[in-house]
Amino acid sequence: MNKERVSDFLPGQLNSIYSKKGVKKAIKEGLVTINDKKAFTADYLFGNEKITLFQSTIVTNKKIITIKLEVVFEDDYLAIINKPAGIIVSGNKKYTIENALPLALKKSKQHDTLERPLPIHRLDYPTSGLLLIGKTSRSVILLNRMFENKEIQKFYEAVTVGQQKDHGIVNSPINTKKSKTTFRVVERLNSIKYQNLNLVELIPHTGRTHQLRKHMSKIGNPIFGDQQYGIEGLKSVGNGLYLQASKLIFKHPFTENKIEISIPRLKKTNKLFPEKESRS
Repeated sequence: MNKERVSDFLPGQLNSIYSKKGVKKAIKEGLVTINDKKAFTADYLFGNEKITLFQSTIVTNKKIITIKLEVVFEDDYLAIINKPAGIIVSGNKKYTIENALPLALKKSKQHDTLERPLPIHRLDYPTSGLLLIGKTSRSVILLNRMFENKEIQKFYEAVTVGQQKDHGIVNSPINTKKSKTTFRVVERLNSIKYQNLNLVELIPHTGRTHQLRKHMSKIGNPIFGDQQYGIEGLKSVGNGLYLQASKLIFKHPFTENKIEISIPRLKKTNKLFPEKESRS
């Protein structure tokens, strides 16, 4: 084999870790060795090395819970759900989307079915909308790879505050990391209470924490209802965040069919900006 970094080689080779991020975390925690020596993410493989993965001694007893979830698309390999606002996707808490997936989805008949289907990406606690789920080991590996290669398009719909340009690009770094968001104003509304409101399509080209919220705040057009990054005096209280993951487009990793899924506008957003026709 040609030389390759261990952090690039291992994703997809292990049964218990599917993503490059997960591999890097295991290496940093000292759970990976190369020829019985501690591995580092920058180490190269040249062929015939003995790679060992030690299981973490931390035992997580994740419970399975019941949450009524809207399943927008599902087959034997993957699913797409409409995540409600006010629930975290995963973590150490009991009340998570991940803990609800075993009961919310049909079990795959594939040989590498997962007892606990896995979210492929995350949505913030106050954000609602489309969330992609892997139901088999191979689908999780392939979908993670597609995200890394930017082969999955994510579209968001938001209401922002203030005078905003018709369209633009925000490149402000987040935690020193390169970040990029493009936006397009779809409709405008003059509000006596909240000044100017905009219905905006947002496309994240990177996946930083709170990226869309931080980027809109950075250009002076915070997302309506954002208690963390909003402007004092112009925060909608009680209605939550006006941000929805509204559309996903990608090629199915197994059938190779084009998957294009969109959902209706949030009811609270629709009160401000009524949909003129249903989205396909």
